[in-house]
Amino acid sequence: MDKLDKLIEVKLQELFEQWGANPFPSSGDGWNNGAYAPSIPIKDRRDIDDEEDDKDKSLQEHIAKNKKKGFSDNIEDDTKENENFRKVLYTGENTQLVLMSLNPGEDIGSEVHDVVDQFFRIESGNGKAIVNDHEYKINDGSSVVVPAGAEHNFINTGKDKLKLYSLYSPPHHKDGTIHKTKADAIQDKEHFDGKTTED
Repeated sequence: MDKLDKLIEVKLQELFEQWGANPFPSSGDGWNNGAYAPSIPIKDRRDIDDEEDDKDKSLQEHIAKNKKKGFSDNIEDDTKENENFRKVLYTGENTQLVLMSLNPGEDIGSEVHDVVDQFFRIESGNGKAIVNDHEYKINDGSSVVVPAGAEHNFINTGKDKLKLYSLYSPPHHKDGTIHKTKADAIQDKEHFDGKTTED
């Protein structure tokens, strides 16, 4: 090791000792043969470990507080068996699951939800969906997404009931709402009040 290499090694040693870590392993001949192996300073390693511990603790606390069970069922059967114009099945903080049944010739009614996106899935029957100026033919297996702010309507054009379910994001109706008929829905001025199914 020449004088320059020795000087570099000494200066690096001083620098890393200030950081709290020794870059030079006990074995090897020093800088020239690749023994130089800088590592994360001990203080910084402790900070990283503390951050990881805090994250783990925060996650464990969140899991301990959140006892929600969610919702699971055969949505196709639920939808086909539903005889109500509207039935709220489950309400979460950000999404709501709703069943609907339209009689022949009946429609949901033209409406606009300024801050709600909707997903519709048809399980039986025939009809049409109107989203702004776009019209879609719908039947068993059809799906339609209605973005927030879009005027929309669903109309039963068939001879049998049109059975569908919808996901509102965020929720729009009061949890537990059941409207047996469209007239009931028009008369009821309910709206989502912030309470979820599992509150």
